[in-house]
Amino acid sequence: MRRKVLIIGGVACGPKAASRIKRLDPDTEVTILEKGELLSYAGCGLPYYISGQVQNGDDLMTTPAGVVRDPNFFKMVKDIQVKNHTLAESIDRENKIVQAVDLTTGNKIDYEYDALVLSVGSQFKKPPFPGIDLAGVHFLQTVEDAKGIRDENGPLEGKNAVVIGAGLIGLEATESLKAQGMNITMVEMADQAMGNMFDHEMVYHLHNELKKNGVELKTLETVREIKGNDQSTVQSVVTDKGEYPADLVLVAVGVNPNTQLAKEAGLDIGETGAIRVDSSMRTSDPNIYAGGDCVENVSIITGKPMFAPMGSTANKHGRIIGDNICGISSEFKGICGTAICRVFGINVSRTGLTEKQAKDMGYDCVTVLSPAPDKPHFLDEAKLIIVKLVVDKATHKLLGAQIVGPGDVAKRMEVVVANIASGSKVTDIAQYDLAYAPPFSPAMDNIITAANIAENKLYNIGSSLTPVEVQAKIENGDDFIFLDVRSPKEFEQMRIEDTRIKLLPLGQLRNCLMDLPMDKEIIAFCKISLRGYEAERILTGAGYKNVKYMDGGVVCWPYKKFVA
Repeated sequence: MRRKVLIIGGVACGPKAASRIKRLDPDTEVTILEKGELLSYAGCGLPYYISGQVQNGDDLMTTPAGVVRDPNFFKMVKDIQVKNHTLAESIDRENKIVQAVDLTTGNKIDYEYDALVLSVGSQFKKPPFPGIDLAGVHFLQTVEDAKGIRDENGPLEGKNAVVIGAGLIGLEATESLKAQGMNITMVEMADQAMGNMFDHEMVYHLHNELKKNGVELKTLETVREIKGNDQSTVQSVVTDKGEYPADLVLVAVGVNPNTQLAKEAGLDIGETGAIRVDSSMRTSDPNIYAGGDCVENVSIITGKPMFAPMGSTANKHGRIIGDNICGISSEFKGICGTAICRVFGINVSRTGLTEKQAKDMGYDCVTVLSPAPDKPHFLDEAKLIIVKLVVDKATHKLLGAQIVGPGDVAKRMEVVVANIASGSKVTDIAQYDLAYAPPFSPAMDNIITAANIAENKLYNIGSSLTPVEVQAKIENGDDFIFLDVRSPKEFEQMRIEDTRIKLLPLGQLRNCLMDLPMDKEIIAFCKISLRGYEAERILTGAGYKNVKYMDGGVVCWPYKKFVA
């Protein structure tokens, strides 16, 4: 008798598991139940449909060869039965039966299984404030949602949009709505965009990019109400600090794992609120697997459970599930919490712990801020990126990283993730034989330079302060010399304005030591603090006892500065 595998959910993890199973064991009978109409679509591509970059919604559901992944495709190409418009209502674990309903006819249907896979995804959070159900209020999770935003509101150019939530989805959608000519106001209840995913001095550059592109970001504001007109159509969003006109509202305040079916079946739920699975993606029932946005993962860095829904992770889960169902012992080793997005002209990426998170968890860590062009400075296409590393002093291992800038942040982040996943030390990165040629990177790649800076700090070669620490000293009224070792021309173009600033170009420093008192704290810096570090070394070598350099220089200064 043919073994039966039943999969609930047909977007990412489910189709991946189904395809893997059929490739490994073609004789297995595989059936997918999907409550919606559309299958295996690229959810992360939805903002690009809204912007118009993707013209046809079907393109988000096609193979690279242009074939739409519909039930006929799965049947003819993969021998997988797909029952869309079919809602799984309950699981009879003892008899291995799923009770479902055909949403088109209302008929009840029982599906037997030998192995069951839950890939039921997540559900957007729907805040309880008044007006959430008005016409013109949207969420963004499915192709139908994206079509509703782009196609059901008429021409968008010149209209007002309010985006509630400045996380990944909200930011990507903001760029898409702006591309359609809308005026954008973002409302975020936290004190910065991206929540706790980035440290302040890194997300500062994202805030600047939003402002540069005409997006009004309202932080530390809480939505009280969405107001509508007498046709029950949205017209404004009211917060605790103001009211903003709106022809369209996008609510993007996060998602919750879809666990109702699992809870009702008595499966274990983890501390994050998602379905608990082991490393083989088995639930507390050995005959039921689960993967994708409905399950919790384990942090490779801390070993603790975390909920981090991501389409790439869901596809990995699907392959692991397929292997184990077919008798291949396969483990999912966990995640780092990696994310990346592009917002207008800036790329932002992160993985692991932020500095704040690391310190809150009790780690004694050092940090690196390293801004530099992503290619040699003599190439016109070279663009700035800023690398921040968070390193555990005890083990010399990376706890996390953040990389932002208009240049190539992705490949540097991939090096970081590989280093963390391998259990290596940050200092190992400095020896990596990375691909080099001027069109791709400097001879000493940005991530290698950052690793070298980390090594210097770990072995106390040079003393430094972060911009945040320097600002705290300024606010405290500390008496120190803030030594700018750039050229006068650079100083005129961009500078930090403070009474402690003393301009002394690095090339003149050795001949002007008598101008600097030896009994006073000196904090040196330049544009990116390479010369600042050199100045710290010169002064320390000359016998100055209280010298530091400021990480990241003027480029990474996340406070008010003069720019010509």
